Amino acid sequence: MMRIHPTAVIDPKAALDSFVEVGAYSVIGPHVSIGANTKVGPHAVIEGHTTIGRDNSIFQFGSIGAVPQDKKYAGEPTRLEIGDRNTIREFVTLNLGTIQGGGVTRIGNHNLIMAYVHVGHDCQIGSNTTIANNATLAGHVHLGDWALLGGFTTVHQFCRIGAHAMTAFTAAVSKDVPPFVTAAGNRAEPAGINSEGLLRRGFRSEQIMAIKRAYRTIYRSGLALQDTMAALAQEEGKSPASTEHLKLMREFIASSTRGIIR
Repeated sequence: MMRIHPTAVIDPKAALDSFVEVGAYSVIGPHVSIGANTKVGPHAVIEGHTTIGRDNSIFQFGSIGAVPQDKKYAGEPTRLEIGDRNTIREFVTLNLGTIQGGGVTRIGNHNLIMAYVHVGHDCQIGSNTTIANNATLAGHVHLGDWALLGGFTTVHQFCRIGAHAMTAFTAAVSKDVPPFVTAAGNRAEPAGINSEGLLRRGFRSEQIMAIKRAYRTIYRSGLALQDTMAALAQEEGKSPASTEHLKLMREFIASSTRGIIR
């Protein structure tokens, strides 16, 4: 059954499943919805038009659903949507979206968001990501499934980080990071692919080798971007087991508006 600490302040209009747990001195606003088996630690604040799924763990002192840090925001009823089975550690800040950015900040499923992480307005976070301590995502950042951000990573607004990509400790990302690519440095530059991480996720050796060849085509061939796209398209046909992965890389690069890290 619902376990609410007597010192918690929960607006009567909030919609909490009967199996939600709320710790001491937490505050939950009127437009908040929380799914079954989610645990909210002490001293957390959940406000705004925020929807949280089931089986999440929100640790103490989290600030969830606060208004955007955007001067254009004028009190519109924008949203924060959080999926299922996420772990949100101490002092994490997750902001609402803005009208200009689509109106919603979205967090997927099975994510680990470590202490002091900031996720700005209109960010779109996929599933199975890991965002390490003190990483900061400015507004409108897109983070693909299985991406991993090292501690103190900073990501410029409107940047995209592709699926299975990784950033090193203190990376400063100002352009898009393609899928599978590791980014390191200030400003972030390509530093290979995360082969070990892909092995742990069940990628076969032949698939990893195909991704490595694609990486060399993008970053070591000296080809112009248009020629790189053509070369990647040819590679797709040579490795049927890796076609979807190479296509993911090619389409990500082709759709980049900020340009990719080089």
